[in-house]
Amino acid sequence: MKVVSRKLIENDYNSMKSLLLSHGRNEWNYISEENINRQFQHLRENMAQAILAEDTEIVGFAILIFQDACPEKYAKYETLGNIACIGDVVVYKNYSGKGIGSKLLSESIALAKRRNISTIFIERHEENLASAGMMRKAGFEIVETFYDPGKRHNGSRNTTVQKINP
Repeated sequence: MKVVSRKLIENDYNSMKSLLLSHGRNEWNYISEENINRQFQHLRENMAQAILAEDTEIVGFAILIFQDACPEKYAKYETLGNIACIGDVVVYKNYSGKGIGSKLLSESIALAKRRNISTIFIERHEENLASAGMMRKAGFEIVETFYDPGKRHNGSRNTTVQKINP
């Protein structure tokens, strides 16, 4: 298994979407068709970069979104022109628990650093302990937790925003 950042071909988008819909959905994750389409459009327009975990196929990925393509909500923390944000991170269930998510985050951080990004933001459901551990291991720190019923339908219904300065 290798973690790479490379130019995507059309079949990669299909593989990524299938992986996200079949292995990314759980009680904590917010995955919508609109959000997937927005992230893929950013990838096509070079406003984002996919970091892929590949074996004989894509078994995981993270999407690093650059600067003004990040959601406007992050502007309350820092100027959008200085940041990146990580959209979806997903790993095929048969590969979970092997550190692949952490490797995807590490490579996302390294890529942002090479692009002179000052801060990377990521978010999760407050109660998603697996994501919390992965983000903590990568060095992310909590910025804010807030009630987010439009996006979170279970548990506390809170979103936690985290950041790292690469």
